[in-house]
Amino acid sequence: MNKPKTPPYSDIDLNRWREYEHVWTDSLWMIDARDRSGGHQLDYHGNFVPQIATQAFLRYTKRADVVLDLFLGSGTSAIEAVRLDRRFVGVELKPDLVEYVREKIPPELLGERVHLLQGDSSTAETADQVQAALNQMQSEHAQLLMLHPPYHDIIQFSDDAADLSNASTLEQFLDDFESVVRNGYELLEAGRFAALVIGDKYTQGELIPLGFYCMARMQRVGFRVKAIVVKNITGNERGKGQDGNLWRYRALAWGFYIFKHEYVIIFQKPKNG
Repeated sequence: MNKPKTPPYSDIDLNRWREYEHVWTDSLWMIDARDRSGGHQLDYHGNFVPQIATQAFLRYTKRADVVLDLFLGSGTSAIEAVRLDRRFVGVELKPDLVEYVREKIPPELLGERVHLLQGDSSTAETADQVQAALNQMQSEHAQLLMLHPPYHDIIQFSDDAADLSNASTLEQFLDDFESVVRNGYELLEAGRFAALVIGDKYTQGELIPLGFYCMARMQRVGFRVKAIVVKNITGNERGKGQDGNLWRYRALAWGFYIFKHEYVIIFQKPKNG
């Protein structure tokens, strides 16, 4: 029997590559519905579908690798890390949300394989907290960085001035996002990957390509782009109901297209980074 041939960043045996049909390699992801198994719930505005975390973890981590999520939210990535036997560090600005996610994680894993931290991911103090958590797990760096920031001011998540959804201008949002990315870059192992989940928005009749603006900021920090995945959001939207016809009318009348997609942009930190 052949010795397993795996990349340095995953458990995929390339000798058996035909057997990995459940691991996606195309750049268009058609996801009809959110996975609600294994503890996942549609319980929070703006959370991403678990299938994104599943694919990122299978492609870019090995078992027991550490996933770092600097926008924890309702804990989608934490739940999936537990399910796939990865270790995890998550940072969330809202204290009540940190406690809510804590309730979703098996108690025996908290403080051991799963560390949930409250803090502002753009600050040096929070980066120090993450480093301390990594040290507790005998890991100098994380092996995968997940980033799912607010799409600027589309949804206001809190009244906290440090919340990126409260950024007064697009430039402030991007500057604050870049500060988070710089922390993530330093905390990520060289040669490993980052996944940015992001969508665009309209403001005063103009398309604001947040995805590409955020991609440029990550490149400025030092990340290299590996792939741009387009994911459909049909079937994952909330509360559209009969508004669909109204949006179609507006699109025809005002010259725009209705969002049916968002991006999963994959980056790699250079090995000498």
